Amino acid sequence: MTLTQLEYIVAVDTYRHFALAAAQCYVTQPTLSMQLQKLEDALGVKIFDRTKQPVIPTAIGIRIIAQARQILREAEKIQTLINEEKNITTGEIKLGIIPTLAPYLLPGLFKQMREKYPHLNMVIKETITEEIIQELKQNKLDCGLVVTPLKDAAINESPLFYEELYVYVSKKNALYDKKYVLVDDINPDQLWLLEEGHCFRSQVLNLCELRRTADFHFNYATGNIETLKRMVDKSNGITILPELAVAEFSKSQMKLVKQLKEPRPAREVSLVTHRDHIKTKLIQTLKDEILAIIPKPMHQVRGKKVVEIE
Repeated sequence: MTLTQLEYIVAVDTYRHFALAAAQCYVTQPTLSMQLQKLEDALGVKIFDRTKQPVIPTAIGIRIIAQARQILREAEKIQTLINEEKNITTGEIKLGIIPTLAPYLLPGLFKQMREKYPHLNMVIKETITEEIIQELKQNKLDCGLVVTPLKDAAINESPLFYEELYVYVSKKNALYDKKYVLVDDINPDQLWLLEEGHCFRSQVLNLCELRRTADFHFNYATGNIETLKRMVDKSNGITILPELAVAEFSKSQMKLVKQLKEPRPAREVSLVTHRDHIKTKLIQTLKDEILAIIPKPMHQVRGKKVVEIE
């Protein structure tokens, strides 16, 4: 059994396709298949069910792959320790980020990281919180930018900043002339929400005390905040936006943005890792660079009330 063979079975499990896994490992498919066959012969078990499309691991294969991920994580510590000892910012960091943060945070972060750390390879995946947590546990990601608290014992949370939540209204809406909005002012029949599975949807439901009992007259599934804004602009509607989403609004656009009464609701954004993560220096570097582009007032929770995920 070799580390290379373990890398191959992890790749096949990740991509569920031999050709894709081989491409990611920079080998030919026959080479990868041969090494997997050698490993299965040595162990005396089948790790993958090749009769299924896409290929899936067998029951024992699931356990073997989980252990392989752990072994590879431990082996990676050696190079990480060497880089940290030499104070070298190089290697690869795999980051997961939720869709309600990505378009507002990534452009500035990417520019800054590319200029300051040209030898660092960043792999970024935009997805929902549930998948980020799952992939942290599977060692498919090194860290994630999500809204917390998560209350998961396997995940370490490092709060970075607190995004105030704002009401975004149509010019036709009765709330347009108000400077401040009360939660009770929000009509659920006029409220546009992200689709199920997004933590921001859950927070808005908690904020407005709608929970799962709200009866919405019109359902529209989207995972894009920009789409919600356009729906509000074209209707007599309302939505809730996080602070970074309004940071670059023009003066005319800000007329559509209303603050909620104090204590102002906010969401806690954290950099999360698996409790056994190994890339301490790289993750700390990423954390520092994120904080450098976030306005200082957002670093503090003072005057804000954190709205938790349902």
